[in-house]
Amino acid sequence: MAIDVMLPYYGDVGHFKKAVDSVLSQTYTDFRLVVVDDGYPDPEPARYMGEITARDERVTYEKNETNLGANGNYRKCLEMVTAPIVVVMGADDVMLPNYLQVVADGFAAVPDAAVMEVGVSVIDEHGAPVRPLSDTVKAFTSPKADGRTVLHGEKLMTSLMHGNWTYFPSLAWSSEWIRRIGFREGLDVVQDLALLVDVITGGGHMVYDPTLAFLYRRHSASDSSVRALDGRRFDEEARFFAGEADAFAARGWKSAERAARLHLTSRFNALSLLPTAARAGKFAEGGKRLLGHSFRKF
Repeated sequence: MAIDVMLPYYGDVGHFKKAVDSVLSQTYTDFRLVVVDDGYPDPEPARYMGEITARDERVTYEKNETNLGANGNYRKCLEMVTAPIVVVMGADDVMLPNYLQVVADGFAAVPDAAVMEVGVSVIDEHGAPVRPLSDTVKAFTSPKADGRTVLHGEKLMTSLMHGNWTYFPSLAWSSEWIRRIGFREGLDVVQDLALLVDVITGGGHMVYDPTLAFLYRRHSASDSSVRALDGRRFDEEARFFAGEADAFAARGWKSAERAARLHLTSRFNALSLLPTAARAGKFAEGGKRLLGHSFRKF
């Protein structure tokens, strides 16, 4: 079963190299790695990828002439998919050597699955294990499973609305599903959750295998972290959850509607960032927005 690993890139060169190396170190070898550089102003990624593409025909590298932004570059990556399974990997994350094998086994066991999640551990910018508040919350909202399980419908949706326990770069997708639905335009922070919502409401099933296979990196320079400190992240989240709550109500998914209106983990996350915003000198700019999101009307 062929798997496409699409890697939209813009950012730290060292982390990017580690991400690429982790893909090339997979025990499962029937894959294609496609790096789409969104115009990062450093010649090193192109030089590094040139060496790799010269010796490995499974790897291609393309650099955008103009910066498309995260959403635009993700959508471009989807247009380039040819394999039946696709992973849209983060350029600073790390696949453990067993990742693609776990994914291939999962889709072989559940061939009509739309998406698959694996066990994930979180690391910081230095590669050390870390457990921020948001990831502690994910541990409470994620499924409790000893082995591979299949999730779908309102129950899955409710758990994701309470707290999105998935990590987008670690998700593997049926190419048919993700290309047919695609990323919603105009979203920069919750585009991953929006895609999951569209897949699940469309009848798609998720395979979850808790086997540890992926390292997700959190660091202060990430786009979502910057947006979170000044409140922009939560403005987008508030609009998203309100819209989804209305949509769930129309479907008769009452528990999912309640979870979306409460979006408690999103509120707690905003509260937890108040001291960080103050230390970063952004309290005046973002403090009111963080407080407003935390205590906005249900």
